[in-house]
Amino acid sequence: MRGNSGSGKSTIARVMRRRHGRGCALVEQDHLRRILLRERDKPGGLAPALIAQNVRFCLDHGYHVILEGIMHAARYRTMLTELREAHRGRTLFAYLDVSLPETLRRHETRPEATEFTPDIMRNWYAPRDLLGWPGELVLPESTSMEEAIGLIATAAGLPLTGRDNDLLPAVP
Repeated sequence: MRGNSGSGKSTIARVMRRRHGRGCALVEQDHLRRILLRERDKPGGLAPALIAQNVRFCLDHGYHVILEGIMHAARYRTMLTELREAHRGRTLFAYLDVSLPETLRRHETRPEATEFTPDIMRNWYAPRDLLGWPGELVLPESTSMEEAIGLIATAAGLPLTGRDNDLLPAVP
């Protein structure tokens, strides 16, 4: 799942993972790049290789994988292509196509709103950064979160329980 910062991809991905339950891994570009590596998103960085390694590991161990991040096509196309070609199961690439004004509006509602100014968001923004692949699911900003979850889960073949699994008792 790709899109600009503030487009809603992390929220959608986290809800989908919760609703699927165990057996679904969430690989977040921001966590691996910004938290684990503390690396800027630049050509020649380690993040794409680390992301791919995490996705492959989870797939190799029978997990469904939701990969989410900005993942600009110019820097991540090769890695995403290799993942797509190596995976024997169903693969879906979804892009949240959200305008800059709507991105800035959504950003104001996020906990990270104080970390990144609107000017920084404008500098990061890449309009319609599509991969252009057949089957790429492009969701317009008018798509609600629930609609996006349903469309992505259906297209990806990811079964969802329809309930928030975080409310279930913990299983050891």
